Amino acid sequence: MRVWIDQDLCTGDGLCVDHCPDVFVQLEDGIAYVAEHAVPLNDPGGPGSLARVPLRLHRRVIEAADDCPGECIFIEVPAAGELEPVGSGGVDDVDDLDVDLDDSDDSEEPDERIAS
Repeated sequence: MRVWIDQDLCTGDGLCVDHCPDVFVQLEDGIAYVAEHAVPLNDPGGPGSLARVPLRLHRRVIEAADDCPGECIFIEVPAAGELEPVGSGGVDDVDDLDVDLDDSDDSEEPDERIAS
């Protein structure tokens, strides 16, 4: 998923920043911009203003777009069957997955499979 903001439509309310500060920032001009890796992308209308959204933030970005009073947040989703490149923040970006790879059982209760 990628997202961009049409700054001409932005009302400067900052609701997007409230929803997802990892993707949206409000600069000194009072207008919202998208950010990638904490770096604001300030190329209105150009390809440099299109941020890739990590999988773990998709829902929050969609909620921000739904709640935006200026309707200035635009989301691009890859076509069916298209995967975003590894490291792009898409479904293949392992750093964004919240997976516990530790097999150890941290419970205090004894394992019932062990015979006394």
